[in-house]
Amino acid sequence: MRTILHIDMNNFYASVECLYRPEIRHLPVAVAGDPLNRHGIILAKNMLAKKLGVKTGEAIWQAKLKAPELVTVPPDFRKYLKFSRLARQILYDYTNQIEPFGIDENWADVTGSELLCGDGSAIANSIRLRMKEELGITVSIGVSFNKIFAKLGSDMKKPDAVTVIPHNRFKEIIWGLPVSELLYVGKSTERKLNSRGIMTIGDLANYPVELLVAMLGKWGEVLSLFANGKDTSPVRKINEASAVKSIGNGTTCPHDLTCNQDVQLVFTVLAESVAARLRDYGLKCTGVQIYLRDNELHSITRQKKLSKPTYLSTDILQAGMELLISNYNWQKPLRSIGIRAIDLVTENSYMELSLFEENDKLIQQENLAHTIDALRGRFGHNAILKASCLLDPKLTDFNPKEDHTIHPISYFR
Repeated sequence: MRTILHIDMNNFYASVECLYRPEIRHLPVAVAGDPLNRHGIILAKNMLAKKLGVKTGEAIWQAKLKAPELVTVPPDFRKYLKFSRLARQILYDYTNQIEPFGIDENWADVTGSELLCGDGSAIANSIRLRMKEELGITVSIGVSFNKIFAKLGSDMKKPDAVTVIPHNRFKEIIWGLPVSELLYVGKSTERKLNSRGIMTIGDLANYPVELLVAMLGKWGEVLSLFANGKDTSPVRKINEASAVKSIGNGTTCPHDLTCNQDVQLVFTVLAESVAARLRDYGLKCTGVQIYLRDNELHSITRQKKLSKPTYLSTDILQAGMELLISNYNWQKPLRSIGIRAIDLVTENSYMELSLFEENDKLIQQENLAHTIDALRGRFGHNAILKASCLLDPKLTDFNPKEDHTIHPISYFR
């Protein structure tokens, strides 16, 4: 029988900010975006703010109606990434089977460590105390025989707690919980299940699988396995990397975009970020997808194939603009846009030279791109900028590769 831990760092962003600002620790605190740049929503809150009813995702003004003394601080992802790495270093003292689930959560398989470090509960409590003493943050840890129940356990008691869900008692502990507590049962799925009288995890576990499949497709069978404790997915080792299927960036703009040139300025910055991340992974894309959201919050996505694989920002930008021009008529201004590299291949797995193309020029462009990456890595992102970024600095003065880090959290990879 495996012993799996799920470690969830409590109120992570807000807890880290309070470490750097001890004068606000006794106050309700929220990490929030910049309202002047239309990112004025609550990203995280501390326990005091949570007790006052402040919720992640609501506007700052809504939060301050509930908590007039609420202190808001801007996010600093460099700090959070630092603490995320430090937390994993502590986990690494117990096992090398560590799988991140976002920036503030990790699974750890400690089955092989129990002879040296004690049972799962003892290991979890050791980790909990070390996180508090060495990093100054609290964690909630679930201990169980699979990843799904370990994750559920870490959510059951917060903050600073350990919850054990053993194999011989899991039905007693979790089957009476609302079905929404199970990983990947979102609002829409919950409504469908509730409409069939499936209110608890136990109801789901005992519902005929064929009817769940008819209702939810393949997810019906997956959720049935989860509810019955039959998740057998392994915890990946810390140095294992899953296959990257697409790379993209998007942003909510500080003011509405009203013409193609506005979009091109923002797409330029986003395409550079996407291209740089492709090069980081040693990948090229064979397709490009764009995302457009107007000022009435209606969204569209469009995509196209490329004539050849690329990791150059100019190619990605050109494809993005072609998609924009052929698919958007500007009846409404745009509020948010994004661009994504799709259908990825490894950098050297697909090379097709043409007699009619200037291949030497392509090689020069790729070498130049790598040189720019190196210079930015050494001297900072703003060491080299495209001249077009100076046309409207308010639109282009951001670095999506670092400031808008995307942390994949998909369970199925």
